[in-house]
Amino acid sequence: MEDHTGAPDTSAPNTGWFARRTSHWQDWPADRLLAAKERLGVTISVVIPARNEQRTVAGVVSSLDRAFVRRIPLVDELVVMDSDSADATGRVAAEAGAVVYRTSEVAPAAGSFPGKGEALWKSLHVTKGDLLVFVDADLTSWGPHFVSGLLGPLLADEQVLLVKGFYTRVRTESDGSTSTEGGRVTELVARPLISLWWPELAAVVQPLAGEWAARRSLMESLPIPVGYGVELATLMDTASGYGLDAVAQVDLGSRAHRHQANHDLAVMAAELMMVAARRRPGGPRQSRTSQPAAAELVQFVRDADGEARQVSRSVPVAERPPARPQ
Repeated sequence: MEDHTGAPDTSAPNTGWFARRTSHWQDWPADRLLAAKERLGVTISVVIPARNEQRTVAGVVSSLDRAFVRRIPLVDELVVMDSDSADATGRVAAEAGAVVYRTSEVAPAAGSFPGKGEALWKSLHVTKGDLLVFVDADLTSWGPHFVSGLLGPLLADEQVLLVKGFYTRVRTESDGSTSTEGGRVTELVARPLISLWWPELAAVVQPLAGEWAARRSLMESLPIPVGYGVELATLMDTASGYGLDAVAQVDLGSRAHRHQANHDLAVMAAELMMVAARRRPGGPRQSRTSQPAAAELVQFVRDADGEARQVSRSVPVAERPPARPQ
C-alpha cells in the first residue's frame, strides 16, 4: 500500500510476532547450545540434500564437521542425501566427513522422485536426530553459524517447532551489490502469494530460505512435496496446524550460492503455485494423494536458426505422505 506521496507503507503485519520470534545468530553461542542440548537430552542431525554439487558440497561438509562434530560436539549426525548425482558428489561428501545416502536406495519400496523435498522426506528414514537442520549443498559464502543459529530457538523454547533462516543475499553481478531480498521466485511468486492469501506469514523475511531447522516430530507429521515446494509447504502447514508462535526466524548474516536460469526458476514457481493452491481454503487439499506425479510447463526457446520453439518441462507436483502419521 502506498500513501498519497507515493512512499511505500513499511508497517509490517504481525510486528509482535516479529519481535518475539526473530533473533540473530550471534544470540546463540555454540557452547551455550551444547549445554542446553545436554540438559535436554536431545540429538541433532544436519541434513544436506545434494544433486551434482561436487564443487561445493565438500566445503559445506568439512566446515560443519570441524566446527560441530570435532571441535564442539553439537551435531550427532552429518548426512548428505545424494539425489542420484551424475558426478562425484557422493564420494567427495563422504571423504569430507558425511554419511552419504543415495535417495533412490532409501525406502526403495516407496519408489523415488527427483527433487529436494524427496531428499528431505527420505532423510527421515535414515536419520535419528530429535532436531533436524537442513543446509543446501551449493553454498559459497556462509558459515557454520548457520547451524548453531537455527538450533538456538529450538533448544531455548519447546513451543518452537520450525526455524527459518534469512540473510543478506550476496549477488554475483559486477557491482557487488547485496540485498535482504529473497531470490527471484521468492519476490515474484512466494511473497505475493503470502501477502494476498496468508498475510499472517508476511513477517517471515525469506519464506523459501534453504537453511532451516525443525523438530523431527513436526517433520514426520507433515506431507512433503517432492520438489522445491517443501519450504513453503512446511511453513504454511506448521503455522496453520500449530499457530504462528510455533515458527521462529534467525538472521544468519550473508549467503551466496549458485544462481539458476530463469527457465529453471519457472519450474520452481509452478511447484509453489501448486503447493499454495492445495493449501488455500477451498483448494484441492483433500485430493492431494490423487494428484498426478507431474504436470507440464510450456516454455519457448530459440533454436539454432533463431526460430522460437515450444518445449515442455515436467513440474513435480506429488507430495509424500507424513513419514509417521499421527
